[in-house]
Amino acid sequence: MNLHSLSPLDGRYKKDVAPLREFFSEFAFLRTRARLELDFLTALSKTGICPPPNISLETFTEDDARKIQEYERTTRHDVKAIEYFLRDKLPSELHQWIHFGLTSEDVNNIAQALALRDARDRVLLPALDELIISLRDFATRYRALPMLARTHGQPAVPTTLGKEIAVYLARLKNCRTEIASHKFEAKLTGAVGNFNALSVAFPNIDWISFSEKFIRSLGLKPNFITTQILPYDNWMRYFQSIQLTNSTLIDYAQDMWRYISDGYLRQKVVESEVGSSTMPQKVNPIDFENAEGNLGIANALLTHYSQKLPISRLQRDLSDSTVRRTFGTALGHTLLAWTNIGRGMLRVDADEEKIKAELNAHWEVVSEGAQTILRAAGRSDAYESLKSRVRGRVFDGDSYRLWVEALDIDEETRKRLVSLSPESYIGLAVELVELVLRDSMVENRSAE
Repeated sequence: MNLHSLSPLDGRYKKDVAPLREFFSEFAFLRTRARLELDFLTALSKTGICPPPNISLETFTEDDARKIQEYERTTRHDVKAIEYFLRDKLPSELHQWIHFGLTSEDVNNIAQALALRDARDRVLLPALDELIISLRDFATRYRALPMLARTHGQPAVPTTLGKEIAVYLARLKNCRTEIASHKFEAKLTGAVGNFNALSVAFPNIDWISFSEKFIRSLGLKPNFITTQILPYDNWMRYFQSIQLTNSTLIDYAQDMWRYISDGYLRQKVVESEVGSSTMPQKVNPIDFENAEGNLGIANALLTHYSQKLPISRLQRDLSDSTVRRTFGTALGHTLLAWTNIGRGMLRVDADEEKIKAELNAHWEVVSEGAQTILRAAGRSDAYESLKSRVRGRVFDGDSYRLWVEALDIDEETRKRLVSLSPESYIGLAVELVELVLRDSMVENRSAE
């Protein structure tokens, strides 16, 4: 651990977020842009206006990155520094063609679009899939475990523990679909978006087609209607999908924290761990708490992106550039949170006795079903008569059965009322869990 890191992502949590450095570190940004400059030079050569570069940067070293930084200390311009670095690598007859007709943003935006896409595919989606699997396994295990629900924080009609987890599972699956299906845009259109330099130098070349072919060859979607910068609306839609996923998981982490606090869930004890510097008995839900905090940080940055990046003074100002360099930070806190929730899921089990005991202490929650049965049997005063008995009170099983026996009703209706209990009154909860699980399995097979 680097004890002098300013950000915990590069210190305390370095190991957890290490995979993202491949895409969002300064080294990765320099390497990708240098390679793109060579790719562009190769594409130019295919038009016949220049010879091919005949080199690649498959091996880009830290020494290469430091050389670019040396140039930047003089130029105070990172892309021009890359151009000078490439002059050291290429023969002199190619120097005039490096970065030919481009603006820096043609290189920067493509490099960042590639980073966003590749980090999603190789790091974020696998992490989200692991998290979804942990919820799916938990929902499967407890799909039929009756549990007291709470609405407005008060005892409400029963559900099952698995059904409540399945709600989050279904939400996360929808988020995952949005994230995975997003097509990232990029632009190669010149200094103000009109291909001015390229078209005046070689007016006979179809530069729009050239741009489209180049960007599509990288697996990106071209946007031709731009200023100097790509309109970031497309990237914002991706970030909003991440943000919705994170908000869903804040909701989930808080519910899991509450279930642990209420004793519905037990945490596994790891002998070497300490829960408090002074209270030896403590086993804290630190994974869910850590996740909640990191999700908040990530969403604060993602919110700023949606407020800042769609806005630029006239054809461009540079205030977006420093903001875009924090993409790895937002996604780092996101990855850290997803990992922690997955870790937390491995450490919790249901306390089935506690859950059932609390459920059976609240027979008043079956009053919804009881009054509905009575209304179906023709009792228009069913709701009001039960309200006078149970509102604001705790009703036990004996009280409920005495009430049923005292009713002037037919035996079939009485039989249906007697069959009600907090454990049996779970509606179609199990079937709904199975529906979510079945859809999940279909999606998994389709992905394979």
